[in-house]
Amino acid sequence: MDSLTQIVLGASVAAAVVPAAHRRRAMAAGAILGTLPDLDGIPLSLLGADAVTGVTWHRGPSHSLPVLLLAGWLIWLALRRWWAPVREAPRPWLWATWLALLTHPLLDAFTVYGTQLLWPTTASPVMWSSLFIIDPGYTLPLIVGCIGALWLGARAGGARFIAWGLILSTAYLGWSLTAKWMVARATAPVLAQQGLQDAPGFSVPMPLNTFLWRVVVQTPDGQFIEGYRSLLADRGAMRFQPIASDAAALEAMKARPAVQRLLWFTSGFMKATAEGDSLLLSDLRMGAEPDYTFVYRVARRDGAQGAWQPIVPELVAQPRNIGRQWDAMWRRLWNEPAAPAALPAPRP
Repeated sequence: MDSLTQIVLGASVAAAVVPAAHRRRAMAAGAILGTLPDLDGIPLSLLGADAVTGVTWHRGPSHSLPVLLLAGWLIWLALRRWWAPVREAPRPWLWATWLALLTHPLLDAFTVYGTQLLWPTTASPVMWSSLFIIDPGYTLPLIVGCIGALWLGARAGGARFIAWGLILSTAYLGWSLTAKWMVARATAPVLAQQGLQDAPGFSVPMPLNTFLWRVVVQTPDGQFIEGYRSLLADRGAMRFQPIASDAAALEAMKARPAVQRLLWFTSGFMKATAEGDSLLLSDLRMGAEPDYTFVYRVARRDGAQGAWQPIVPELVAQPRNIGRQWDAMWRRLWNEPAAPAALPAPRP
């Protein structure tokens, strides 16, 4: 999730478990701890990591639940030694430290980017994908709760502000999972008709809401299909459009470490495109056809019709018309596309 959300979540959970007299200080400490896991990008940048390494190691060790349990305990030991509030109420502050740290990767796991909750195991990153990375429906209750708690300080009303912020944001999280289930229920019959009921796929909400969803499914031939479902407008069966991918080029490159890493990181949801003499891999989870947030140049062709030769992976900037995309999303949220016209019956 975005940094603001992690700040107010860390502040809220820390404030919820410490003595009232410590509430404001716990909010400050929780805000800092809540953003701490995302600082993993700094050492990667300093070390000059390539594009694939930088992206796939983000939300890695610093987002691992075992690592954060240990780190939280060590931070708490240091705070207990040097900071009086922690010495006054050591057990509540241990819980505050752990909650501020651990809720960060757990919330991240509700997005589609993927979070390595069990690093150093080699399990694919967890992506429950029921929230967009920025979602005011989740964040605003926490912001209001933090503002109220800062204003009231140790007074009883401050605890109520924090509690209601957490209750409402958690209820919204529950709604996002319900909405995802509703989309899955609408998708299942259509996929079953095409023999794709067991095919790998994912659903993800479109930006800033949980009412318009995008569904991507991989077909047995290595291609993909994409469809949309508006919980506000759609009543008919879901319709899917193909996403073309150069499956042969991807197969030729899949043994390369960078490509293997990307396929692991994305759970296989990568499309390959030959563009001039370059082979581009697009992360299908982030964006929508044909515009994607993460596109990597991983190979160049050796001669006009030669084999693909691996290169140091590069992140490719893609032209994007944000205004056009937002307008299209807003219209799709409120309007179900007309069903395609039936083909005329053949003449006898």
